[in-house]
Amino acid sequence: MAEHGGGEAGTMLQVSLGRNFSHSTFVFRGFPALHGHRWLLALPFSGSFLSVLLGNSLLVHVVHRVESLHSPMYLLICTLCVVDILVVITIIPNMLLGLLFDWDEISLAGCLSQMFFTHFLSSVESTLLLAMALDRYVAICQPLRYAEIVDSSMFMWLLVFTLLRSISIMATLVGLAGSLWFCGSNVIQHCYCDHMALVSLACDSTERSSIAGLAVIVCFVGVDISLIFFSYMRILSVVLQAASAGEDRWKALHTCSTHLIVMMCFYLVGSVTFLSRNLNIDIPTDINTFMGLLYILFPATINPIIYGVRTKEIRNGFFRIFKLRTKRIMPIKVCPAGKRQS
Repeated sequence: MAEHGGGEAGTMLQVSLGRNFSHSTFVFRGFPALHGHRWLLALPFSGSFLSVLLGNSLLVHVVHRVESLHSPMYLLICTLCVVDILVVITIIPNMLLGLLFDWDEISLAGCLSQMFFTHFLSSVESTLLLAMALDRYVAICQPLRYAEIVDSSMFMWLLVFTLLRSISIMATLVGLAGSLWFCGSNVIQHCYCDHMALVSLACDSTERSSIAGLAVIVCFVGVDISLIFFSYMRILSVVLQAASAGEDRWKALHTCSTHLIVMMCFYLVGSVTFLSRNLNIDIPTDINTFMGLLYILFPATINPIIYGVRTKEIRNGFFRIFKLRTKRIMPIKVCPAGKRQS
């Protein structure tokens, strides 16, 4: 009886200590199946990281330098590039340190900060993609009213709407996650602080956090992608009716479909990885980690090509800057034979 009572007391003490203890540091364990060879992943991710930085920075530079590109559509593209740069800087450098040097630990405050900025910047990107789709809709479907609708006041309201929506929702999401107790495992099955990857470690009720996660998907994916899809369908309908030549029709179809594919990758892959833990979808950790990186890295890598290289005005602006720089760096004077160059 005494031994039995002592065992019960020990169990109660462990439970009591567990409830009054919460981890202050966490360890990332992304790609556990490749844990012994994770350093091999550093090469492709480093290449993608540099590609994002160079491609998006170059596009920002071109839009900034060429005055003819200072129009609403190109300013939205420029802002999108800045957001892409910021979101990969928030995630990738820390992840590369973990892959190369096993620096996998992060404090709870650092984890919550990374979570906020990652999801905040992703929500800003969603709003920018929506704004770009609506801008093209007005320009093509309502061309006579474009200057009236798309002006400086519209951009101010867009900025206010973006900040209010993104900050309020993401602050609530992170606040709920930060209020949880983590008295079990402190191993995050991811390469960065994804919301549900952290929340799934909590030892108390996560119902409110799960509901908040679903609300984020409804608010951003449900609303934004519906409006984007409607806008592109209307744009495609108007362009196909106006295009007389088969080549023009194919170009319009190719452009709209390319934009939609990139956007669908951003929304669909992001939604799956975000909801996998909410809905208890059994996805292997390696695949879920890869998808969580894909929905951030793929659009950030491909956007400079989709909105830069394939856009005639931006491409011409780049060549104009390149030619000016070439003339300044290599001034050549042709002199008649026998005369000195002055």
